[in-house]
Amino acid sequence: MTGLQQRLARFAAERDWGQYHTPKNLAAALSVEAAELVEIFQWLTPEQSARVMAESGSAARVEDEVADVLAYLLQFCHVVGVDPLAALEAKIERNERRFPRPGTGHSME
Repeated sequence: MTGLQQRLARFAAERDWGQYHTPKNLAAALSVEAAELVEIFQWLTPEQSARVMAESGSAARVEDEVADVLAYLLQFCHVVGVDPLAALEAKIERNERRFPRPGTGHSME
């Protein structure tokens, strides 16, 4: 993960794009790319959406948008100093406490 973040930072620096990679701009770009991923599925039925990856053209579009979302997320995390894997692990742990398995008791929060 760190290697990918460094590669993305180097790519941006080599093109003098770092000046544009502010937290606000990266968050906005992330949102736009996530919307482009949603757009692929927007008017599909549940059955059609389940088959998107079976068609090479739509599968390639999904993969490209997933890559764009992840790239912007990693760049955002790099700029603001968030370890994305640690943040995810902490969030999962909070959710496990907030939403216990059925039959195991009440929430701890």
